[in-house]
Amino acid sequence: MDKLLVSGGQTLQGEIRVSGSKNAALPILAATLLADAPIQIKNVPHLRDITTMIGLLGHTGAKVLVDERLNVEVDSRSINNYAAPYDLVKTMRASVLVLGPLLAHFGEAEVSLPGGCAIGSRPVNLHIQGLQAMGADIHVENGYIRAKAKRLQGTTLYLDIITVTGTENLMMAATLAQGQTIIENAAREPEVVDLANCLITMGAKIQGAGTDTIVIDGVDSLHGGEHTVLPDRIETGTYLVAAAMTGGAVKLKNADPESLEAVLAKLRETGAHITTGEDWVALDMQGRRPHAVDIHTAPYPAFPTDMQAQFCAMNAIAQGTATVTETIFENRFMHIQELQRMGAQIKLEANTAICTGVEQLYAAPVMATDLRASASLILAALVAEGDTLVDRIYHLDRGYECIEEKLNQLGATVRRVP
Repeated sequence: MDKLLVSGGQTLQGEIRVSGSKNAALPILAATLLADAPIQIKNVPHLRDITTMIGLLGHTGAKVLVDERLNVEVDSRSINNYAAPYDLVKTMRASVLVLGPLLAHFGEAEVSLPGGCAIGSRPVNLHIQGLQAMGADIHVENGYIRAKAKRLQGTTLYLDIITVTGTENLMMAATLAQGQTIIENAAREPEVVDLANCLITMGAKIQGAGTDTIVIDGVDSLHGGEHTVLPDRIETGTYLVAAAMTGGAVKLKNADPESLEAVLAKLRETGAHITTGEDWVALDMQGRRPHAVDIHTAPYPAFPTDMQAQFCAMNAIAQGTATVTETIFENRFMHIQELQRMGAQIKLEANTAICTGVEQLYAAPVMATDLRASASLILAALVAEGDTLVDRIYHLDRGYECIEEKLNQLGATVRRVP
């Protein structure tokens, strides 16, 4: 099992290109199941979860072509299998996103209950209840969601809690439903908007994506087309934090600063000087140690839960004391114990981490517990004294494309070792 060996003490400097968003690419790839003609998806990141989703599309019988630039073309006209089996689904929660498209387009679907990061409860009951309200006959048995519907019917859906994948699944299903579907208390994330834009390119009629009420007028069929996935805002934020922690200066190209406003505001609070353009963002710490900042995670457009672990790592070496409160997932502080092994002064009280910055962290063998926790340990290792070995980085490979190459481009010393 691969590990990363990170030598601490380097100041990050330079430019890198941000990859396409994993959290946008996965639902967009699932949406190709709705089309009656080939559709090409560009700027797809090369990640384990993407490979899993492509394998899942192939399992249904779809023809999938990937070119040398990792543009993915999917032709769903050859689909003859409506099942997503456990062995393909167990590593990736986003696999449940094929449920809505398969059911809406082909009238049936059999999808294993999903896996993914162990960061807390993320039930799929809202997906199931929404599809049932649209007329689907659904049974959950033996670990599988089995669904059938002659044609889904438009209706008004109110989501009890804000759910990104739930919003996406129901929006995709509604594109081919009969009549109008209204999703209230919908997720507003940029990735939801990107999926809606792709569906509109395919001929869907969608209004309100990016607000808490999405209106979808069902159509008889969706056609092919071409769509470019938006940049990954969490990858962007992670490298900005890495630069801030090391007192460095970086420019990230192919970025989307608008999607990162909550993160950029907090980085400015640390003392970072930030400039942005239409498709780039730059951070200059001017060699200074960051100030500690209070964080409170909440659904978009508030501060993202996917950046919480990285800010915990920064607060660990920042000037002062700050609190980090996690409101989205109940089990998302597993990185704290590993940061403590490196000398971090962090105390957990319920869903809040109280971080008192220390001047120096020290290398220690640490173990990644989930995707963003992995990133926080890499960031801590960049500023630690000595060489830190980060184990179980298969989590990292699910969400960061070529992380060691990109960090090394910025002057870090990171090696993948067996």
